[in-house]
Amino acid sequence: MKTRTVPTVTVVQNACKLCAPLGACLAFRGVEGALPFLHGSLGCATYIRRYIIGHFREPMDVASSSFDEHNAVFGGTDNLERGLSNATEQYRPKLIGIASTCLSETLGDDLPTIVKQSRVSAVSQDSTQPILLTVSTPSYRGTHETGFRLATLAITQKLAGGGERRPNTLNLFPGILSPADFRHLREITAAFGLDTTILPDYSDTLDGPALADYELIPQGGTPINRIVGMGTASASISFDPASSANISAGAWLENEYGVPETPLGVPIGLRETDLFFRSLEEISGRPTPVELALERGRLVDAYVDIHKFLFGKKVVLYGEETLVVGLASFLAEIGCMTLFCATGEQSGCLENILRERLADYRGDLQVVEGADFTDIAQAVEEIKPDLMVGNSKGYPVARKYSIPLVRVGFPVHDRFGAQRILHVGYRGTQQLLDRIANEILGRAQDSSPVGYTHF
Repeated sequence: MKTRTVPTVTVVQNACKLCAPLGACLAFRGVEGALPFLHGSLGCATYIRRYIIGHFREPMDVASSSFDEHNAVFGGTDNLERGLSNATEQYRPKLIGIASTCLSETLGDDLPTIVKQSRVSAVSQDSTQPILLTVSTPSYRGTHETGFRLATLAITQKLAGGGERRPNTLNLFPGILSPADFRHLREITAAFGLDTTILPDYSDTLDGPALADYELIPQGGTPINRIVGMGTASASISFDPASSANISAGAWLENEYGVPETPLGVPIGLRETDLFFRSLEEISGRPTPVELALERGRLVDAYVDIHKFLFGKKVVLYGEETLVVGLASFLAEIGCMTLFCATGEQSGCLENILRERLADYRGDLQVVEGADFTDIAQAVEEIKPDLMVGNSKGYPVARKYSIPLVRVGFPVHDRFGAQRILHVGYRGTQQLLDRIANEILGRAQDSSPVGYTHF
């Protein structure tokens, strides 16, 4: 296994990541009655809305302090106060999550102090003030996944309290997954008899029904009263094996209130899902329910059926670090040779985590942190893979080299149904397995001189 963190070009041309404020806005969207607010230019909010709407196919408002030339020199305190007042009046949010941007961070605006001294006033005597919380997320530090983690931590620190431990209760911090994943995780944990709080949970706020009237803040999200009770849960599970304790909400709850945290990988594939289910068994004191055990058995049967078509296929994998770890483990299980793993993050942990997950893997894997799509294109040209696995930002590379692309992660903006992609559990693994196998079979048919139809 080889690791490279130094890019092959001196200028990033197309980073394998998105900005940290985007991740923060996505996390805030997963809280009941919350409004994301960016302290910076209006262009930042427009950019973030474009990516989130393009992926989820749902409208989303992001408030902004709308810096102009004057604010870019002298700071944006006045704009922030006016923006918070306007947002409170127009949206009536329960919570405003305020994320910094490159511009405000470079200027040195002290968000916590500005917000503490803010003159935001109630709209009327019977209205209540929104909860205001801040998070530092300049896009030149970290990725959208970093911003998501930091916002989740800020929400937990602001709202969670302690108290008497409640039996059979679970905090789940799943990271950036699809609404379909969140729904399936609720289904799984309920089958173990666990009362689960998922934070954040945008399964309804970013995948809701058609409505006659537009909701400024859609129904759904993790209820605030549930977040308040997270410090009294029996346990926490975080799908984030690479995260450091200083940005982990689960680790903070353990240190602050003694809620034991189990950091796991994203449960994709047999190994990672087995570890997740084993943790649920320990927390609940119950065995895996029969219906879920049957899903595992069907998945094993599918591994056997499909193995001959996937064994030895060369794969280039890229995306969010936590998702890459889960997918790499899964691809090794089905016999694929993942020869190149890339992520935009630079945690310095990816190689060690992959060594642990792929202890029996004998392929020549190259790991690249802080990746650029120039690095990925270079790898594709050298490796000539049978498949690429990652988000839509890799499509130009896949098109140039005529490589099939299985779209996972964020963003998927050139296909419909990104919010319905199921990645997790035995069921999600089964769906990913079928998609990968069918891409390989489809390419074999398309490139065959006889166009055979039976395998």
